Amino acid sequence: MAALPVPLPVLAMAALLLLGCRGPGAAGQRRKEMVLSEKVNQLMEWASKRSVIRMNGDKFRRLVKAPPRNYSVIVMFTALQPHRQCVVCKQADEEYQILANSWRYSSAFTNKIFFAMVDFDEGSDVFQMLNMNSAPTFINFPAKGKPKRGDTYELQVRGFAAEQLARWVADRTDVHIRVIRPPNYAGPLMLGLLLAVIGGLVYLRGSNLDFLYNKTGWAFAALCFVLAMTSGQMWNHIRGPPYAHKNPHTGQVNYIHGSSQAQFVAETHIVLLFNGGVTLGMVLLHEAATSDMDVGKRKIMCIAGIGLVVLFFSWLLSVFRSKYHGYPYSFLMS
Repeated sequence: MAALPVPLPVLAMAALLLLGCRGPGAAGQRRKEMVLSEKVNQLMEWASKRSVIRMNGDKFRRLVKAPPRNYSVIVMFTALQPHRQCVVCKQADEEYQILANSWRYSSAFTNKIFFAMVDFDEGSDVFQMLNMNSAPTFINFPAKGKPKRGDTYELQVRGFAAEQLARWVADRTDVHIRVIRPPNYAGPLMLGLLLAVIGGLVYLRGSNLDFLYNKTGWAFAALCFVLAMTSGQMWNHIRGPPYAHKNPHTGQVNYIHGSSQAQFVAETHIVLLFNGGVTLGMVLLHEAATSDMDVGKRKIMCIAGIGLVVLFFSWLLSVFRSKYHGYPYSFLMS
């Protein structure tokens, strides 16, 4: 059966109809690409001037919430104004700036991720939109979809050290940032001062170095080191936790973290004090049992030692109970 010839006008009409159907879609795609290009160029321009981009409500809605977007945005929600009295916010901001600068001035710099900040006094509407009532808070807004549970940084657990933030960013965005901190000369200066003091003592007492064999001095130095380590000072150095936490609603300051997986800096100082009290009590008991003093003084030392051990150990146990919920034992106080 022979095919019927199609008139040329009919073919032209069909082509026009096809182009008409595809035209709006193609135009929309081009417009979408133009908007995305403008947003990326704007963010890159701001990032070239300042690693952390400050945003208000309008910028946040346009550049972070509104599509199209093919980049991730790490946003720190904070309250840095002095009247807010958020000490933790300032400490976290310093670490966040270190992280963003490490990204900006390294080979990891890319237009696939940006670092931004929303201050409560500049974008309170953003806090209301996200139902956010605490600061500081770090959230990753991924390139596709809405933030998931893991896109909110667990500040109370992991601390706000730049290294910890970098690991979290790598986990959420696959962008690996090598944290480069500004040079800190405090350590070398302290070491030099210590060597100078030791050298001065050796020079002044070169003929008599018996002080180097003083057991009490070495025992005291070793005890201070042990107390510092057992109270959690090394954990603070690694994790960089906040000193304390202030409830934004009630204004109450918590010095003991409620979780067994984290701690505050103030908490380590408290534990250090309690451990020192228990240790002092044990030293007094030992001296009361072995010294050659008269009986009356030894009794006083014994009673004081028992009192210190009982009091500070009961406080230590109460701190332990407050962190390990369900722990059944207590002593003198709950």
